[in-house]
Amino acid sequence: MMKKILFFTACLAVQFSDAQNIQDVVRVSSDEPIGTARYLAMSGAFTALGGDLSSVGINPASSAVFLSGSGNVSLGILDKANDSQYENRTARGIDTDVALNQAGGVFVFNNFNENSKWKKFTLGLNYDNTNNYDNFLTANGTSNTSISNFFLSEAQGIPLDLLQLQGGETIADLYSFLGETEGVTAQNAFLGYQGFLIDPLEDTPSNLVYTNAVNGNNFNQEYAKETSGYSGKYTLNVAAQYTDNFFFGVNLNTHTIEYRERKTFREQNNTPNTSADFVLFEENLLSLGNGFSAQIGAIAKIKNNIRLGLSYETPTWYEISEETTQYLRTVSESQNRDIRLDPGVINIFQTHQVKTPSKLQMGAAYIFGQKGLISLDYSIKDYSGSTLEIANNSAPFQELNSEISNTLTSAASIKVGGEYRYKDMSFRAGARLEESPYQDKAILDDLSGYSLGFGYNFGNYTFDLAYSFAEQDGSQILYNGLANGITTQNKQNNIIITLGFNL
Repeated sequence: MMKKILFFTACLAVQFSDAQNIQDVVRVSSDEPIGTARYLAMSGAFTALGGDLSSVGINPASSAVFLSGSGNVSLGILDKANDSQYENRTARGIDTDVALNQAGGVFVFNNFNENSKWKKFTLGLNYDNTNNYDNFLTANGTSNTSISNFFLSEAQGIPLDLLQLQGGETIADLYSFLGETEGVTAQNAFLGYQGFLIDPLEDTPSNLVYTNAVNGNNFNQEYAKETSGYSGKYTLNVAAQYTDNFFFGVNLNTHTIEYRERKTFREQNNTPNTSADFVLFEENLLSLGNGFSAQIGAIAKIKNNIRLGLSYETPTWYEISEETTQYLRTVSESQNRDIRLDPGVINIFQTHQVKTPSKLQMGAAYIFGQKGLISLDYSIKDYSGSTLEIANNSAPFQELNSEISNTLTSAASIKVGGEYRYKDMSFRAGARLEESPYQDKAILDDLSGYSLGFGYNFGNYTFDLAYSFAEQDGSQILYNGLANGITTQNKQNNIIITLGFNL
């Protein structure tokens, strides 16, 4: 049975420096144009258009464009392929997932007072899947540095007596104690020492310096990272139409996040008489969160065929809790040793707050009568303003917040979409370019993509189908101490089907 531990406030700074990183902040702050099939087919370029339930999520005034009540349900198939290169060897990881992308409805209340300039009011309720975290990344290659270097870097400065079992003490007991008093770094050092991957420079309780116990310079390594989960946005929308040309709206949003991650690293060492011929290191993370944000927006008709849109979304304030587990196995045939370190302990981190950046979005559209339209969106998001804190106290995260400010930057997004109508059929296409939130684009490059779609209006209900493709390059360090990281190319194929109906 798993034994849960709760870290004390006294060592939060140490613990969170290991539990949280910039990649986690970017993940929480990012969203994808998934939504309805019509929305996806036009790459989300809807700020000035409205009339679509997913467009309500980017401009609250969108619901006031509806002429009558409407509802939608959307299902999606998302396929992700990751091509990686590690130590001059390539690998591919693929994940395919089916999910509910969107569900909601808009109710329209017309004002029958002909003397009033307020023409109608609308009430909308909608759910959008803003991110699908299901993914699989794998890499393998031959390196001249061992995973033991990671445990070596973690151990430096930690007294040896903290890593040694005392009389009657179990692996779980000491692992828990280190988590409660010293943090994750000490737990990693403990695993490395007990797994015979590192040795103390001096065999004294006060020793603070360690050396690598693993011989060799030719290590066959395999890395796998499997993630799952989602982020979702629940929207309560109120909007109104003023005269024939102006639309205004407000959204109150609640957000939810569920993210699971499992990292597995295997290493084979063929060097004779080494302390570890085989190493298996496994880490698991569960992150759960809830958040709140608000939006205001407006759409204006300029003449009969030009639309302008503007919306602003506040930062999202999340409450996030996290749990981690670890497992290490080392094998040495020459020393007839097979060590399995499974503490059976869940590290539970104190709930913390994450503030994601606000978002300003502008759009313009040209309407070709009943034949079709073209729309252009521009948005800006300053990721460097993201912050973490605990109960209005940012002190435990000062170093990480400073790193966020110095590593991340403002990222712009440009989306263009078009629609052509022929009788009851609609043909759609779009494209998008999203800047990287990182100052160094080698970490994560700009994202580019395109989309296509088709729709048919049956009168009382509609059927829409969309396909999108996007790709983005990046790189990441597997573990501190390894000589090289991996480079990745992520390709996403998304298919969405939406069924719409009158309310």
